[in-house]
Amino acid sequence: MKEGSAPLKTPQGRLVDKREAIIRASLTIFARDGYTRASIDTIAREADVSTRTLYNHFGDKAKLFAAVIDESTAEVAEAQIALIDRHLHGIEDVEAGLIAFGRELVAPMPGFTEHFALVRHIQADGQHLPAELVTTWRESGPLRVRAALSQRLAELADAGHLRAGNPDRAALHFLALTSSAAGDRAQLSREPVGLPDIQDEAEEGVRAFLRAYAPE
Repeated sequence: MKEGSAPLKTPQGRLVDKREAIIRASLTIFARDGYTRASIDTIAREADVSTRTLYNHFGDKAKLFAAVIDESTAEVAEAQIALIDRHLHGIEDVEAGLIAFGRELVAPMPGFTEHFALVRHIQADGQHLPAELVTTWRESGPLRVRAALSQRLAELADAGHLRAGNPDRAALHFLALTSSAAGDRAQLSREPVGLPDIQDEAEEGVRAFLRAYAPE
């Protein structure tokens, strides 16, 4: 090998590269077209691989979609759990921490635009998707994030900062009052809703949550 030249990749390394290229291309196409309308031929062209290579790696479109959901959702869940830990671990000012978390939770996450476009397709077309694909998304993402939030709320309750006899239900209420409520407003409003308004909506949700869960 010449000095300064790149090392040759092993066959295993090339397989990994192709798999990653297929996953990235699939996320782009599924996010744009949705599961039903996306075609294997289109994904193969986007990934610059043959359809045979794609089928060799993933078997069929459903298994490919499941792999895309699993990997993309896991990355987003890790980022959201990091938000939970940063804002809620070991805090004393619970109101300030929950508000900061709620406002950041509803803000766009750089680098995950395609993932959230994919999620919108899943939510809109869920009844037309194989049930196991929706289950994969829920378990890899929303349920995992809710479990992490539940754990932090339980810690705050143990420290006397909240009344949360059922932390999982409290986590569900928190998410419904913040991210779900803010998202509904953005989708249902007749006029464009800016990020400051969405974050204010989330903050109001946090205050409603605290009215129910703050210590007496």
